[in-house]
Amino acid sequence: MLTAVAVLATAVVGNLANDTDSAWYRELAKPSWQPPGPTFALVWTPLYVLIAYAGARAIDRARPDARRGVILALAVNLVLNAGWSVVFFVFKSPEAALVEILLLNLANALLVHRAWRADRTAGILLLPYAAWVVFATALTGAIAWSN
Repeated sequence: MLTAVAVLATAVVGNLANDTDSAWYRELAKPSWQPPGPTFALVWTPLYVLIAYAGARAIDRARPDARRGVILALAVNLVLNAGWSVVFFVFKSPEAALVEILLLNLANALLVHRAWRADRTAGILLLPYAAWVVFATALTGAIAWSN
């Protein structure tokens, strides 16, 4: 339950920080391959469900001496996840958001690794999230480069 609350809080913070209607965002040069706006909600909603379920599953199945590491990896990951929206939209800095999302990719690798060691299914369930963040990194990089 605590994992679901933490993931929900991450989604809420990210959603509150997003401002795709702002003049600043609308004026940014974006790549032609950027998905339409509604795609993001359609993708993130099931990804957040997977993160919550896989995170809880990994924590529950981790060896007692590894459980703290899984919890810490998930917590750092969620902070970086929500942080991207704050850095990009609130601070209006695609360059800083690129650095931030690169850190999120490292956090994803650590989370997938720790989840995989705790429970292979949990690790596998986190792979779509990791893949989407790689795509989001390319998109962030393209926006940072073009602006």
